[in-house]
Amino acid sequence: MPQAFPDAAAFFDGPAPTLSDPFPQAEMTIADDDDLPDDSSTNSEDDTVLTLGPVEEEDQGERLDRWLSKQADDLSRSRVKALLDDGRITLDGQVVSTANSRLLINQEIIVRIPPAAPALPQPQDIPLTVVYEDEHLIVISKPAGMVVHPAAGSPDGTLVNALLHHCQGSLSGIGGVARPGIVHRIDKDTSGLLVVAKTDRAHHGLAEQFAAHTLDRAYWAVVWGRPSPSKGEITGNIGRSPQNRQKMAVVTRGGKEALTRYRTLDRYQDGAISLVECRLATGRTHQIRVHMTHIGHTLLGDPLYGSQRRQKSLDLTAQNGLSGFCRQALHAYRLGFLHPITGIPLTFTSPIASDIAALIQALGGTPPTE
Repeated sequence: MPQAFPDAAAFFDGPAPTLSDPFPQAEMTIADDDDLPDDSSTNSEDDTVLTLGPVEEEDQGERLDRWLSKQADDLSRSRVKALLDDGRITLDGQVVSTANSRLLINQEIIVRIPPAAPALPQPQDIPLTVVYEDEHLIVISKPAGMVVHPAAGSPDGTLVNALLHHCQGSLSGIGGVARPGIVHRIDKDTSGLLVVAKTDRAHHGLAEQFAAHTLDRAYWAVVWGRPSPSKGEITGNIGRSPQNRQKMAVVTRGGKEALTRYRTLDRYQDGAISLVECRLATGRTHQIRVHMTHIGHTLLGDPLYGSQRRQKSLDLTAQNGLSGFCRQALHAYRLGFLHPITGIPLTFTSPIASDIAALIQALGGTPPTE
């Protein structure tokens, strides 16, 4: 059942923080949360690869997006921006993410264009865990392993396919034919709550709240080590990693402002592992995974950012529990927002996923409850 928003001061001692203060409002249609834009690898053998250049002397100083749109008829500046956000454009072998990058003479530009996703996802009778639903929106507890929307590598079996069947086509059209109703996303292997808009009016109202960073979003994460201090804030712009284009990282140049608030809830295995609650003040790609890695506490089971080198410090039961755990230990357990039509505060919670609960028990702990 929906609940009223909790007192934010309960999370940190002292006055309640204002989530939107450090970050100006920005336009946003689909919030990134902590997923890759297409819930899949950013590099595929099926990509179309365009090699352009070298840049001629007369084009030195030209904006990258303008130059590319002149080089290829099917690369509009908006399409270039999407490819940049996806880490699919390199300058002399280095991933570039800013459209206004100025070109230098003799530079070579490579553009990787992913294959087109199916134009019209088909309804599929896939079971859904519906936490709340009315005529304007639906709140789902997504299982780990389910991709949010169709994309290269995941043409069907997605949350969108399931929603099209469940809602009988009654979804907002703002996200386009491939992403109807999708206001925000969580990664394929992250479990937990997300809200989907059934009408365009609801979509606009929810998107405004995501852009203003006013939602209440909390995650449970099982991480290596013992964060010190036990609660605090993690800041640092998040952008595409210059070393590995499939990863995000805290970057010193470019990227997007990001803020994660965390607190330690429990410790296991003599402090070798901790249960942490993370609250998002922003929603960047892989934000929790990147920020926790940045302070030295990667998530257990994380195939992209994590490491299993510390397993030898665990007892045999814990090692066995971890050996069978094949995804990042991250669960979106709390989601609160103002109803975009009625303005009523709503808060929903989702019990921790069974596989993370089993992992915590193998570590000698007790799974958290609401």
